[in-house]
Amino acid sequence: MGHDNHHHLSLCFCDLMRLLWSLLVPCLYLSLILTLVLLLLLLGVRMWLQGRRKTRRAQDDGPAVAFFHPYCNAGGGGERVLWCSLRALMHRYPGVSFVVYTGDQGVTGEQILEGARQRFNITLPRSVTFVFLRHRVLVEASSYPHFTLLGQSAGSMFLGWEALTAFVPDLYVDSMGYAFTLPIFRYLGGCKVASYVHYPTVSTDMLSVVRERNPRFNNADFISRNPILSALKVVYYCCFALLYGLAGSCSDVIMVNSTWTLGHILALWRSPSRTSIVYPPCDIRAFLDVPLEDEDEMEGWEELGREEEDGGGGDRKRHSIVSVGQFRPEKDHQLQIRAFRKLLDRKGDGPGGRESLRLVLIGGCRNQEDEERVLMLRGLCQELGIADHVEFKLNIPFEELKRELVDATIGLHTMWNEHFGIGVVECMAAGTIVLAHKSGGPKLDIVVPYEGRQTGFLADSEDSYAAAMETILSLSPAARLEMRRNARDSVERFSDQEFESCFLAAMEPLMGTLER
Repeated sequence: MGHDNHHHLSLCFCDLMRLLWSLLVPCLYLSLILTLVLLLLLLGVRMWLQGRRKTRRAQDDGPAVAFFHPYCNAGGGGERVLWCSLRALMHRYPGVSFVVYTGDQGVTGEQILEGARQRFNITLPRSVTFVFLRHRVLVEASSYPHFTLLGQSAGSMFLGWEALTAFVPDLYVDSMGYAFTLPIFRYLGGCKVASYVHYPTVSTDMLSVVRERNPRFNNADFISRNPILSALKVVYYCCFALLYGLAGSCSDVIMVNSTWTLGHILALWRSPSRTSIVYPPCDIRAFLDVPLEDEDEMEGWEELGREEEDGGGGDRKRHSIVSVGQFRPEKDHQLQIRAFRKLLDRKGDGPGGRESLRLVLIGGCRNQEDEERVLMLRGLCQELGIADHVEFKLNIPFEELKRELVDATIGLHTMWNEHFGIGVVECMAAGTIVLAHKSGGPKLDIVVPYEGRQTGFLADSEDSYAAAMETILSLSPAARLEMRRNARDSVERFSDQEFESCFLAAMEPLMGTLER
């Protein structure tokens, strides 16, 4: 009986295997056919796009370089990199035409260029063509309440496809960090590809935040409190990091803006021979023309007179603490406001006390979400009872920004792991004493000793920020002047001229191929 059962099971197993094999073989054939069809389709698309490029080159009589920058009308440091890059390339390569893919709507190309002139004091030597993309919403974080990184990256691929079909360049430059557009332009468009990375889309620091279940703006409380959800998010980030690395490695030339970004991009994209640091351009010349001595020496004589009159009284000068940065969640303006409130609590009501202090928040608003964030910050100031001491200045022109920085005593920065920090450099060049977050670019590249001399302060919490601001305000005018001079001397390496030199050197191998 047992032998019969065993024989019956063997027959059933054999029948099952034959059935699976009979199903598997057609599936294999179907998969091969579908793969072949897909490859032929992709090859056909590539030939079609290359044909369009040849037609365009015959009409334009020259190569074209296109920059992918969906938010080119914004007022941040990334946009300054874009305009300085274009200016440098236009001067060096007069026979090349230039295109900018932008998602801005309701503005003209002339208005965008005028905005760049007002905000950054940059004027391009010749015209640039704008390709206006209609589906920028695909890369908006608000479009993806969950799986935001994946959603934005997939959306960037569709937006990149819209850009590629609208205009096929010879060289494509991603200047905003949309790495998933790189394989589209390289393999479908047949373009040379370069990228300037301001901030890695995913980083080992983000993984550590999730692993340690640390709530931040990119790690919700309900996830950080749940070990299962945290473990799943770690897996999600690891898988995404793998895809991100594969996409980024498609770039022929990789430029990063800081030592911090370099470390992450080398770990993720694994292309050290093609990767170099190109510090972003900071408009320090506009600030270096302003002398430091006059105001500080005057302040010193005034305080000396006050000390003689008051027997050592405090500093009665009105001090402004200025923050420069777009109103995005990662800039952590709430930390600035709360730390400022603690500073006010430490100061008395007498001369040189809380009435002598004001916090000025300067930044650009890219969209409705940013504007709502500003309203929330205004509400926080009201809630903390410091609204009379806080000013918001949105999308202001360059000259007004310059006046605010030159008049400021402290330049405030609070973003955790800021990739670089152009606003920090501008504050140092303007003569303010910088108080930046103890992480990322400010810690590794900017607020570092210069020839053994201190150039600023670093902090990482409400209490440490408040204490550092109090320390800065308590310094003598002579001590503040010395630190300002140290900071100014150290920022020469972040000038427009240094950027253009390094950027052109990095781009030379690709630009040389276009003119052949």
